[in-house]
Amino acid sequence: MTVKPSTRPARAHFSSGPCAKRPGWNPDQLQTDSLGRSHRAKIGKARLKAAIDETRRILQVPDTHRIGIVPASDTGAYEMAMWSLLGARPVTALAWESFGEGWVTDAAKQLKLNPTILKADYGHLPDLSAVDPAHDLLFTWNGTTSGVKVPNGDWISDSRDGLTLCDATSAAFAQTLPFEKLDVVTLSWQKALGSEGAHGILILGPRAVERLQTHTPAWPLPKIFRLMSGGKLIEGIFAGETINTPSMLAVEDYLDALRWADSIGGLAALHARADANAAALNAWIDRTPWAHNLAVDPATRSNTSVCIRLDGDADLPKAMAALLEKEGVAFDIGSYRDAPPGLRIWCGATVDTADIEALAPWLDWAHSTISAN
Repeated sequence: MTVKPSTRPARAHFSSGPCAKRPGWNPDQLQTDSLGRSHRAKIGKARLKAAIDETRRILQVPDTHRIGIVPASDTGAYEMAMWSLLGARPVTALAWESFGEGWVTDAAKQLKLNPTILKADYGHLPDLSAVDPAHDLLFTWNGTTSGVKVPNGDWISDSRDGLTLCDATSAAFAQTLPFEKLDVVTLSWQKALGSEGAHGILILGPRAVERLQTHTPAWPLPKIFRLMSGGKLIEGIFAGETINTPSMLAVEDYLDALRWADSIGGLAALHARADANAAALNAWIDRTPWAHNLAVDPATRSNTSVCIRLDGDADLPKAMAALLEKEGVAFDIGSYRDAPPGLRIWCGATVDTADIEALAPWLDWAHSTISAN
């Protein structure tokens, strides 16, 4: 049996959402002068606008794209885009994990768009060359529950007629997003930078705005999804005037994470931290005969939501995750409920590589301990 390790991760937070807080996070460091104030007051709107402006700067979103803070995390942002923009053209939906499957369901069963569906099993990508550039396209950049990402944006046509709606929630701040190819980008700061949940970010390129201004959906839109009023774009949404009441505490927490990102070197440093974390975890996978990266093609392996398939009994991963949580060395590392049995370890920028390295011997120990029983 493997000897129980003596070194523990300094932070045992490896959840894929909400994710680990930034290194050194302390609630006492948050600015609080906006708390208890109206989000419509001058200070509230200023803090929301600062969150938008700093998102643009750190994420390097071009000036051609509008950024808004919207309700209900990434799901709310993506649903808002689907319900507001689709219906003018045929739709192709890509699915290779559970969240992509969710967008397929919405397009097919809720909006009844009869989409072309390109699917792949967990661990693989669908045939990206089969995407019709005349169609609106629904896809996730990084499959959070499979650990499979698209390798780049080269497969997206520069001369496309359809819109690209990209769910980038576990890719943003860790992987390169070619905004010139993405008409809609959605994310949630609780994944990207470990901030408090419940809010989404909606990024609209000029082609998406043009669609909003020229197309009226055939279905009624809930108030919470409405981006147009009187035939005009509600520009206030993209200047800090949110559709519903936001948590200013969550906004302050996000601003704190953005300040940290800036302090370590911005987007390039965030990418490098995620890459280093994933490399450390994959080095353990490579030297471990009973563990395998769920993503089959190395070019499509996520550097954030690394999913691991284990040899042996299907109950083994769950037992390992429970044992490591009991030991206080790894929280929330079980695979997503709809995914194949396995482990899912978040390697985004707010995780320290030293903690990934410290976790590896504990994975060996947990496997040995459970296998021996």
